[in-house]
Amino acid sequence: MPEKILIVDDEPLIVDSLMYSLEREGFEVKGVGDGLMALDVIESYQPDLVVLDVLLPGMNGMEVCKQIRAKSTIPVIMLTARSEEMDRILGLEIGADDYLAKPFSFRELLARIKATLRRIELDHQSQPFELIVIGNLYLDFIAHRLMKNNQEIPLTTREYDLLAYLMQNNGRALSRDHLLKQVWGEEWVGDERTLDVHVRWLRLKIEDDPALPVYLQTVRGYGYRFIGDEEME
Repeated sequence: MPEKILIVDDEPLIVDSLMYSLEREGFEVKGVGDGLMALDVIESYQPDLVVLDVLLPGMNGMEVCKQIRAKSTIPVIMLTARSEEMDRILGLEIGADDYLAKPFSFRELLARIKATLRRIELDHQSQPFELIVIGNLYLDFIAHRLMKNNQEIPLTTREYDLLAYLMQNNGRALSRDHLLKQVWGEEWVGDERTLDVHVRWLRLKIEDDPALPVYLQTVRGYGYRFIGDEEME
């Protein structure tokens, strides 16, 4: 069964072109031109991935992404104007999995789509753990669920992937480059600050005091490490 992609952009030429090209690659594709319509289509169409422009009539892409994340972990790749760096950072902070600056080549977008979908498929196919418990955090790999003090903590797909990798390798210092390759994929060529943004959002969700993190620690000049289970008092 072909994977389903939703294109959300108010430029008909872009929507038509991407739909045509992605269908030729074997995907099932729908396209819409505004944010409110996109939310309705997501409910009925249940896409595997959303390509979402920031500048949309009615409801902009940032707000659409927030609404998606309130209900779903569907991967979202945002399209931004090349000069709008703040849009890209904000998009990551509200839960987008990746971004691509306009103008872009179809091959570049296709590579991002395939890498994101492949990562999710691999996550579902093989998990070396069923449950990891560190301190008051419980990560359930079967249900893809994080619990803290018996309360479920909602995570985006990318936040889950990053946290899962860190917890699997608890106690080890992991370089920034290593984390980007393992979590975002070998083909990922985006902004390295993407990792920092996701670490910051994870800390807001898992730490009692995000300014003084206990679980997710910075290794200055190198990367990050998740505290080892034996280190917890």
